[in-house]
Amino acid sequence: MGMRVPALLLGALLMVFAASGVRAVEPDEVLDDPKLEMRARELSAELRCMVCQNQSIDDSDAPLAKDLRILVRERLKAGDSDRQVLNYLVDRYGEFVLLKPRLALHTLFLWGLPPLALLGGGLAIFLAWKRRKRDSGGEAKPTPLSADEERELKRILDEGAS
Repeated sequence: MGMRVPALLLGALLMVFAASGVRAVEPDEVLDDPKLEMRARELSAELRCMVCQNQSIDDSDAPLAKDLRILVRERLKAGDSDRQVLNYLVDRYGEFVLLKPRLALHTLFLWGLPPLALLGGGLAIFLAWKRRKRDSGGEAKPTPLSADEERELKRILDEGAS
């Protein structure tokens, strides 16, 4: 019976992880037109759930995410293009509603920071490597003994020999 508990626990964990990939779109939200529904799904995957933060509204089961999914579908049924739907939501909720912010002057910092951080980290590693290589420079050269140190060493060696 000792092996059954871990197996059952593993099975339960697998079911939880498998269920986490299920979309939150409910059957009553799905549009009759498959092309419109596909566009709605693509747009929903680009929009951030304002409650869950790092989930798309397509993956979230929060009430606000459902409202946004319905709003996207309503705008598409009204004839809006994908860009018009996104612009409408950005105007209403701000740039934060987009999972991937648009490249614009005010978002340049967001887009530029990761490559700059990567470049800075690579430069720091390179400089540290160069410094270590320069400092080790092969074998360390011994410093000569002072006159006092030589006398003390001679005395110790003489005592050890006798």
